[in-house]
Amino acid sequence: MTQAGRVAAVGTSRGTRRRGRTGRATWTAAVLAAALTASLTAGCSSGGERDDGRSPSGTASGERTPPAAGGVLAVKIDNARKARPHTGLDAADIVYVEQVEGGLSRLLAVYATHLPETVGPVRSARESDLELLRQFHRPTLAFSGAQSKLLPLVDEAPLRAEPPGRTREAYFRGNDRPAPHNLYLRPDRLLPATPGPRALTTTGFRHGPAPAGGSPETSRTVRFPAASFTFTWSAHRDGWLVAMDGTDARTTDGQRLAPATVVVQHVHIRTSDFHDSNGNVTPYIETVGSGRAEVLRDGKSYDAHWKRDVATDGTRFTTGDGTPLNFADGQVWVVFVKA
Repeated sequence: MTQAGRVAAVGTSRGTRRRGRTGRATWTAAVLAAALTASLTAGCSSGGERDDGRSPSGTASGERTPPAAGGVLAVKIDNARKARPHTGLDAADIVYVEQVEGGLSRLLAVYATHLPETVGPVRSARESDLELLRQFHRPTLAFSGAQSKLLPLVDEAPLRAEPPGRTREAYFRGNDRPAPHNLYLRPDRLLPATPGPRALTTTGFRHGPAPAGGSPETSRTVRFPAASFTFTWSAHRDGWLVAMDGTDARTTDGQRLAPATVVVQHVHIRTSDFHDSNGNVTPYIETVGSGRAEVLRDGKSYDAHWKRDVATDGTRFTTGDGTPLNFADGQVWVVFVKA
């Protein structure tokens, strides 16, 4: 059975999770096999990023830091074409869509109310992630590595960094796709339990009834220089069906991704001090500040204003008259686009 088949068998989708964990024994055997594969398979990242299973400090001690009480799990997820379909993305409470080098995209998935058995593929962190995650209390960041010059900043950030070298049993490499697009995370090896919805209250997001007004919206496309995302309203799913680069976005078990709320947040994107091996500069996404946004929910689009005063604050979304703008219950996608 391929790695994709294994992760589908353990039930990473919401519907499969309700059927319980009858395949646990099979999963354990598959994990052991995958762990052996991981010890023999090395994946390399571009641009001087380290994807070698070492901790940010450069030590591979394997020591496990005790989890912070109530902290969310944030996972940096690969979004190259070879990395799809994703595993466990439908279980995230929030998915942030970020532009990276060459106009491509990566995802940062945040988990608080449910921990799927597998998440991935996992890739490297970016400087923008550190500012974005300051809104959470001592989050855990799972990532494959980072550029060597960025690692000291990761060490200094108020988060629990968990690359493969720090808690080795939390990661394995699959056999169904080439490295570096085949690194997967077992979340329960990092967090003993879900932190719960209270861990998300720092985001500033509000959930509740839809505001008055809004414009009917059936589809919205957001374009990066080398990537695109289309969100199409589905009354049947009560959510926005996601397409990436013109292809339906599905999980490894075949489920369409369909967040209840999509936020298109216009932000300042500047160049950072980092670049990849081809000389492409890494964009820095400024999530502290203010600007305009569009909030998609219930088949409508609402013009909004966003504001985040400091990094330790969440982001507040309001309508034109300053009324807080409620999101629909369910998964939220936030797509950062250049203002």
